[in-house]
Amino acid sequence: MINFLNLEYFLVAAEELNFTKAAKQLFISQQSLSNHISNMEKEFDVILFNRTNPLTLTYAGQALKKRARQLLALKSETYRELADIKDFSIGRLTIGLSHTRGRVILPEILPIYQEQFPNIDLGLLEGNSTELDNGLLHGDVDLIIGMLPFRVENVGTVPLCEEEILLAVSDSLLERFFPGQTDEIKKQLLEHTDLNLLSHCPFLMINKGNRVRTLADEMFADAQITPQVVLETENIETVLALAVRGMGITFYPKMFISSHRDFMDRARQYTSMNFFSLDSPKAHGTLGIGFHKDHYMSQAAREFIRIATEVI
Repeated sequence: MINFLNLEYFLVAAEELNFTKAAKQLFISQQSLSNHISNMEKEFDVILFNRTNPLTLTYAGQALKKRARQLLALKSETYRELADIKDFSIGRLTIGLSHTRGRVILPEILPIYQEQFPNIDLGLLEGNSTELDNGLLHGDVDLIIGMLPFRVENVGTVPLCEEEILLAVSDSLLERFFPGQTDEIKKQLLEHTDLNLLSHCPFLMINKGNRVRTLADEMFADAQITPQVVLETENIETVLALAVRGMGITFYPKMFISSHRDFMDRARQYTSMNFFSLDSPKAHGTLGIGFHKDHYMSQAAREFIRIATEVI
């Protein structure tokens, strides 16, 4: 019979490949962890780790690592399903989305959700698109919110609303790179947002792994442009604040603009900002909720989707 505690401890050790670090993460002694691993090796009559420096997994260890994730996920889903069947009086729901999108969307949804389901424990995973996709794949989150399509296998989707990625350019930057031509350039960009027109200008970008960055890179590739990226950061609000001061051009979701009117009012103290629609179809998409098709969807998750589609 498989001991799930042994399995959980093995998985942490298999991911860390260091008993000392794994034991510290599990808040147990290294000797205790070693005992759990030894018990599993005796149970299956195999060696799971090569006790080398650095530590490595045997072929049997690699096979068990893959199965361990599946077994622990199945255990978790079974408990959740039975809890739902019982009375839906308690539960947990974890949502994954970007920091900025959470600030825009969650205040519209969570107060209503909490009022209707006060005994559901809510959790958030805030990260970039790659981190959210991985979180859904490995069962760390129940639902993710972002631009469709999600780039992870076996994901089901529920569309919420249309979304558009805009090009954010300040007047001060245009005056610096197109002296005496600012009005003409703005007119051209309003009629046709040709990235080649701005190819010699600096760009401010969020880090790779974020969906907005992925789409921007694809649009640059389509236009056969290698942009001059003067700064990369994880925070999309940072790049906008710097774009306001004329440091560079950036890409910014339309949804965020309407939610940051106070910020934009303050920004106009420094310079005028322009937000141009991009011609590329990649800049126009749909915001949606993603769920793993092969994982049990709890009643808590179903109710979140229901409220989100009603509100957004």
